Amino acid sequence: MRGFPWRETIRAGLLGSAVALHVSLVGMVEAFSRREIVKDVVTLGQLLLLLVVLGAGYWAAGKAAKRNKVYGIFAGLLVGLIIGLVLAALALSIKPLHLRQVFANASRGLARVLLFNKKGLAGVIKLLIVMGGGGVVAGLLELLPSKVRRPLLYALTATLTLGLLRDIFAVILPRSISRFFYTSSGLTVKGAVVLTLVWAAYFTASELWGQRVRSSLQALPPTQQKTLRWGSYLLALIILLGLPPLLGERGGYVFEVLDIVGIYIVMGLGLNIVVGFAGLLDLGYVAFFAIGAYTMAVLTTPELPAVRQYIPPMDFWEALPIALFASLLAGIILGVPVLKTRGDYLAIITLGFGEIIRLLVISDALKPILGGAQGITGVARPHLFGWTAKDPQDFFYFILAAIVIGFFISVRLKDSRLGRAWKAIREDEDVAIAMGIDHVATKLTAFATGATLAGLSGAIFSSKLFSIAPHSFNILISIYVLSLLIVGGIGSLPGVVVGAFALVGLPELLREFAEYRMLVYGAALVVMMIYRPEGLWPETLHVAEYKHRESTSSQATTASVGAGK
Repeated sequence: MRGFPWRETIRAGLLGSAVALHVSLVGMVEAFSRREIVKDVVTLGQLLLLLVVLGAGYWAAGKAAKRNKVYGIFAGLLVGLIIGLVLAALALSIKPLHLRQVFANASRGLARVLLFNKKGLAGVIKLLIVMGGGGVVAGLLELLPSKVRRPLLYALTATLTLGLLRDIFAVILPRSISRFFYTSSGLTVKGAVVLTLVWAAYFTASELWGQRVRSSLQALPPTQQKTLRWGSYLLALIILLGLPPLLGERGGYVFEVLDIVGIYIVMGLGLNIVVGFAGLLDLGYVAFFAIGAYTMAVLTTPELPAVRQYIPPMDFWEALPIALFASLLAGIILGVPVLKTRGDYLAIITLGFGEIIRLLVISDALKPILGGAQGITGVARPHLFGWTAKDPQDFFYFILAAIVIGFFISVRLKDSRLGRAWKAIREDEDVAIAMGIDHVATKLTAFATGATLAGLSGAIFSSKLFSIAPHSFNILISIYVLSLLIVGGIGSLPGVVVGAFALVGLPELLREFAEYRMLVYGAALVVMMIYRPEGLWPETLHVAEYKHRESTSSQATTASVGAGK
């Protein structure tokens, strides 16, 4: 095979093997295999390995197909066989080499999963067939036209996602439809085929006519565009308001997850103002969340005698404005000393502020006021006209109202005079100051607005749980919120929602795999930064800025290379 890129293909196979070994030896493959995607066809653990093969095989096939299209298929096959041989060697060596003494997750259960519950040569052959087949599929995908490849990949992704979210859709759908699509542990084969065909038809139609429809909508007068946009928002709001009575008690688990996602959306909208609009990197954002939660708890709980002898217990609505004001004041207090800092220095200062708040709420010195390490119980719950929120379905309405408020504030501020000042400071603070922008007031307003939304989410969070504890406000909360902004698209309001569902909602639905959450977060961020740095649903302006920076960087690199020659 003259001209075949052997070196690149073998390198791709070895890199894929390293990833496959890693996810196997950390326990992900065996643990994920307990969750079936399609009944008796594929589990989440097997899908994880197939994704590794598809990724490595697709990369190698792309390199080889540039020289010969047939080479692309062979390169994918070779990558799959290399990964299959490495995994087979792992499975066969677990028992004789006593690998579990070194790797705790190198168990016989892992060997059974890798060999598809077969023994010896039969299991190895099946593993090689599956991995090699996955590599061939990757090579064929590379050869398909993009108008065919994209709808097919989107359709398969949508179907597998619906299989993964079986616990939600099996409850939401009517029983007759649910039985057709779902079993007790995943999609039925018939349901998976039907869903794939339906999604493929939808994405194909979107590929063929989507741009034409979007162009037609953009050609409409601005008043009609605004009417359609607000009409779609109203329709979505009506659907969301109708979910609790529609699902009833069946949707308890669904609304528990939606409540958590909603709280993170409110926090994300606040941090999006600070980071996305104003460009101020805040790693201590959890501090404002904690201040709102603790203010609500301290003012409403019947406990804490040291507080109750001076302040009688309040109800939710009396304490809420105070909690919001306390968070706003904390945002201003944080903003004052960091006015002259930016970048990494700002991140370190805000990180320190978050740790200070955490240490204060956990300290024994403030235990009579803040409850100490044991936290506070008996937090008041919201009530309206004699009705008190108790269930996740009840809190869904309050969280939805908070999201609407956050979106309204963000939309109104985004293109306002203040919003344009934030964008100017984000792009170049020195130039913004030279143009007459008051950077002191502008930065403080950004911190105060973001902190207020965080305080709102914290107040609802403490009321929903009926209690709070310091471990709910560690630094990881700030990391989660910042991560969802990065994944969704910094500065993008729809991106906040997408990122929250991707990084908060999905892990909540897969609680049995919670120990791998941070590993998945890290991998997702690495992939996003390499292949889609602008986010899943980026803001148009950010995409244009990113492309401009990329083109400028490439031109500068070309110029420097030319100068060197």
